Amino acid sequence: MDKKRKRSIYRGVILVVLLAAIVYTVYSTATKEKVEVLQVGDKAPDFELVDLYNGDLKHRLSDYEGKGVFLNFWGTWCKPCKKEMPAMSNQYAIYKEQGVEVLAVNIAQTEFEVKNFIESLDVHFPVAIDPTKSVMTAYNVDLLPATILINPEGEVEKIITGEMNEQQIASYMESIKPEQE
Repeated sequence: MDKKRKRSIYRGVILVVLLAAIVYTVYSTATKEKVEVLQVGDKAPDFELVDLYNGDLKHRLSDYEGKGVFLNFWGTWCKPCKKEMPAMSNQYAIYKEQGVEVLAVNIAQTEFEVKNFIESLDVHFPVAIDPTKSVMTAYNVDLLPATILINPEGEVEKIITGEMNEQQIASYMESIKPEQE
């Protein structure tokens, strides 16, 4: 009788836990905030991130109005990210004076990790960390690397997932370069 009672109690506890998990899943799915999927032609969501090297400097998309923005999402553990960073830096040196800005957004890693990574690659463009992944979520980024090309009017021009070579990066920067008057 004692074994049967213990087994019944265990089964009852397991059933309660499973039922609670099912109720939680249904509730969280039903109340989950719906995020619009970002598409080409959409107005790019504004954001504010702190610069990696200058904590007083804030990067806001709205501050880049009139410029093309090459918004790159990456992580230090991402091998394709590491491969494309030097090419992005080379092209940024060319296109920076032509009205194209690069902002590399790291996905929630520590400042120490990110600084060591950037310094090891000797790249020279603005870098920020998205500590809460709010910008990543706003831009519907799932896979890294991911790059969002934003035209001078603030609209999404192209969404790129995966590694880019230097020729592709140059072509993409050329495509979002503001018209010269």
